[in-house]
Amino acid sequence: MPDTVRVRYAPSPTGNPHIGNIRTAMFNWLFARRHGGQFVVRVEDTDQGRITEGAVDHILDGLEWLGIDWDEGPRVGGPYGPYFQSERLERYNAAADKLLASGNAYRCYCSPERVAELRKEQARNKQRQGYDSHCRHLSGEEREANETAGLPSVVRFAMPQSGVTSVEDEIRGHVEWQNELTDDFVLVKTDGFPTYHMAVVVDDHAMAISHVLRAEEWLPSTPRHVQLYRALELPMPQFGHLPMILGSDRAKLSKRHGATSLMEYRDDGFLPEALINFMVLLGWSLDGETEVMSVDTIRDHFTLERVGKPAAIFDLDKLQWMNGVYIRLADTDDLADRVLPFLERAYPDHLLPINQDYLLRIMPLVQQRLKTLADAPDMLSYFFEDTLQYEPEGVVQRGMNVPGTLAALQRAEADLSRVAEDDFHHEDLESLLRATGQELELSGRQFFGALRTAITGRTATPPLFEMMEVMGRDRVVQRLAAAVAKLSAL
Repeated sequence: MPDTVRVRYAPSPTGNPHIGNIRTAMFNWLFARRHGGQFVVRVEDTDQGRITEGAVDHILDGLEWLGIDWDEGPRVGGPYGPYFQSERLERYNAAADKLLASGNAYRCYCSPERVAELRKEQARNKQRQGYDSHCRHLSGEEREANETAGLPSVVRFAMPQSGVTSVEDEIRGHVEWQNELTDDFVLVKTDGFPTYHMAVVVDDHAMAISHVLRAEEWLPSTPRHVQLYRALELPMPQFGHLPMILGSDRAKLSKRHGATSLMEYRDDGFLPEALINFMVLLGWSLDGETEVMSVDTIRDHFTLERVGKPAAIFDLDKLQWMNGVYIRLADTDDLADRVLPFLERAYPDHLLPINQDYLLRIMPLVQQRLKTLADAPDMLSYFFEDTLQYEPEGVVQRGMNVPGTLAALQRAEADLSRVAEDDFHHEDLESLLRATGQELELSGRQFFGALRTAITGRTATPPLFEMMEVMGRDRVVQRLAAAVAKLSAL
């Protein structure tokens, strides 16, 4: 282990960050925090044609929402800046010049059409696809002629054509590749911007990155990067490739598996601490059994030895379950604060502003039932709506008829109207209404079922009497009066 651990998260601003991308950021952050190191954010924006407006803010906002803080990078600065690759072109040009001078790179004048046709021919002949090193073997006169003609060119790396490139991967152990199977890849494009391969090596060295922890999909690029480090005579970081994330059908993870962008999870009502817990289990394990863990516990025990090699399975049902667990564990006041924006976005103006004292009294009744914060507007709506929408026949319970139900509701309305507001407690309400039900010769299921529907418009709610206490006498009596009016009109 190096004296100082420095890791980086280097997203491309080509869209909203997805679950796999953020999992990589989180593993790097946890590793840095576990070892007292630095976590760097660097924006890889050299592919100018694919940049999406606002993507950088989406990425950074998402990290902040999750509580993943960074020591260097956009918004915070640092000694190794700038932290946008588009602002570091001089470094890449200098590296390219060094490689050209040493013979480890060459200019390639092949047109995109020639390269495309070459790949088609290789596919037809069932050959390994890749550049055929055509321009590597041009004579000095041919190169000079191409330059004089003003032909556009890229800079390609002269990959060793024999031997083996190997690394000791922190997660996968010894990995090696036959050099002849890796073609001469592009380092600098015709627009003067570096490719990922060139920029990542130059920047990781310039920013003193000690560990490159990235997704398994980048493993095939590793021999290219190793050879670049060697050609540039730079010390190499330690590599670690994180397991893939697959859908429940073991296909590549996509939206059809329920995986969406990070901020969609926020907008869908998932808690950041639940998402952190869920994502860390996509490749890491504390002891093979524990599933619900605080961020502090995860951070204190995070090691690369606990990261597995097999692909991790994304299970949306498990994420929803885990989110429900965190909601149930949440402090009630904090949960009310988190629910409030969802209510404010969903409810019409006549229900706003939300009475926060009232909301605080409601939350203990529904906390055990919420799976996401986005469930709250529908689940809580009957606490706030003055006029409930339900079919009056729904108030009539099995074994009852309209006249009997009407009489029961009128009796309940009268009984509850005589209760003082300060005495409207659930224990007293239950005693009173149980006695009324017995007097009316109705079972608890019948009488309380009719009351529940009349008061909420629902058949399934939190405990009836606790709910009535929170609603208060005037609201409950008004709901019963409205139900009597509905039934009387039948």
